Amino acid sequence: MKITAVEPFILHLPLTSDSISDSTHSITHWGVVGAKITTADGLEGYGFTGTHAHLASDRLITACIRDCYTPLLLGEDAADHQRLWTKLARYPALQWVGRAGITHLALAAVDVALWDLAAKKAGVPLWSLLGGARTEKLEAYNTDIGWISFSKEALIAGSARAVEEEGFTRIKIKVGHDDPNTDIERLAAVRARVGNNVRIAIDANGRWDLPTCQRFCARAKGLDIYWFEEPMWYDDIASHAALARNTSIPVALGEQLYTVDAFRSFINAGAVQYVQPDVTRLGGITEYIQVADLALANRLPVVPHAGEMSQVHVHLSYWHPASTILEYIPWIKDHFHEPSHVKDGIFLRPQQPGASTTPLAESVERYGKSLS
Repeated sequence: MKITAVEPFILHLPLTSDSISDSTHSITHWGVVGAKITTADGLEGYGFTGTHAHLASDRLITACIRDCYTPLLLGEDAADHQRLWTKLARYPALQWVGRAGITHLALAAVDVALWDLAAKKAGVPLWSLLGGARTEKLEAYNTDIGWISFSKEALIAGSARAVEEEGFTRIKIKVGHDDPNTDIERLAAVRARVGNNVRIAIDANGRWDLPTCQRFCARAKGLDIYWFEEPMWYDDIASHAALARNTSIPVALGEQLYTVDAFRSFINAGAVQYVQPDVTRLGGITEYIQVADLALANRLPVVPHAGEMSQVHVHLSYWHPASTILEYIPWIKDHFHEPSHVKDGIFLRPQQPGASTTPLAESVERYGKSLS
């Protein structure tokens, strides 16, 4: 398992719509930015982070992998993946310039590739390597029907299709208009269409302030909202804690948190009820497990954010006892050898060896971008 090559890559994959928007972002493609790690015995491991397909910043990630992490990896034993995580994450010069951001996104890609290698070497899916599946059914919630850029009519139609034709019992709707009453009207219309048995979560992507969130939650009481995701600025622990004390709607967050220490601060403050780590924002699978175990120790559910569009998280969620549901966004799944797949609202358990991160050669050829 001696590492002989580390090759960064950038893919810009088209969405299921021409473009989508939430309260703070608009995109037309999803970036799959990462590394292929090859070992002396011919195995190839793939790992990646998820981006907004902004080529200039994607190249910063691949430059970090190529110029900073590769010299630390070549000649190492890929089987020592947890030791290698510490070697990269705590390397003094890199720690000095960034314990989050670009260096952590690059670390995530490398770490996932090393875990992919470990599972492939063992000849088993990642969930099996980790210790086996804990549940028979991992429920999916559909986010791709709920973008803020969709008209109310399209939102209602997409929600009804997901529930009535595709078998989802959980959906998520984006909120964050300048006038929150607009969001109340949209949510009420969806609730009236899909009925009371469907679980509806909402996500503001950090758009509002505390007073706006408090007024919104008061108006939304009768809509049975499952959780309120990223209601305010991502690092504002005090405001999230205040909102959690003020409303019966549970607070969910985590996709913008880079470290286990950041999650611990939110959990200790009582500022989060649904913990949403993401292997592409954290330092990969290694740090994700630390966060998931922390949530479990505090008796909080773990619902991963799908920055890797659930290719990796489906393994982690089937294995980890704090997880029962997982986000579904089908933007990139058809570009991998084993796509993340949902049937009747349930994620199918992966069967191929590895972490489901091996891209199709034709997708690499068609959607690959130059590194400089």
